[in-house]
Amino acid sequence: MKILVIDAQGGGIGKQLITALKRDIPDARITAVGTNSSATMNMLKAGADEAATGENPVIVACRTADVIVGPVGIVIADSMLGEITPQMALAVAQSSAKRVLIPFNHCGNVIAGIGRMGMSALVQAAVDEIRNDYCADSH
Repeated sequence: MKILVIDAQGGGIGKQLITALKRDIPDARITAVGTNSSATMNMLKAGADEAATGENPVIVACRTADVIVGPVGIVIADSMLGEITPQMALAVAQSSAKRVLIPFNHCGNVIAGIGRMGMSALVQAAVDEIRNDYCADSH
């Protein structure tokens, strides 16, 4: 299974995702793509198998991923303080991969219904979703 983790800004959500994915789905191949070098470096330190930075790597990696995971902003053009370009959002949205999006309220995007769920719980819910599908597909 090829999992693409996309994150922006400091890469904190991506770092948490990769740590949890490596723990819970150790045989998955994880590619990290950050919108900036800081995000990429933090995800690489968390154990990503490979990493790249910028718009074109997002576009290219979306073509071959089985699962794309990251904050919900990765499908919203100009979100995450403008780090998600329209082309990035389009590549994620049009990918044939399953998208697992972490909902959180940030940068003018409010997601009703998530309440006060903490980031750790949201990250674990995303990893559980991927693991449940992965285990179901491998039988």
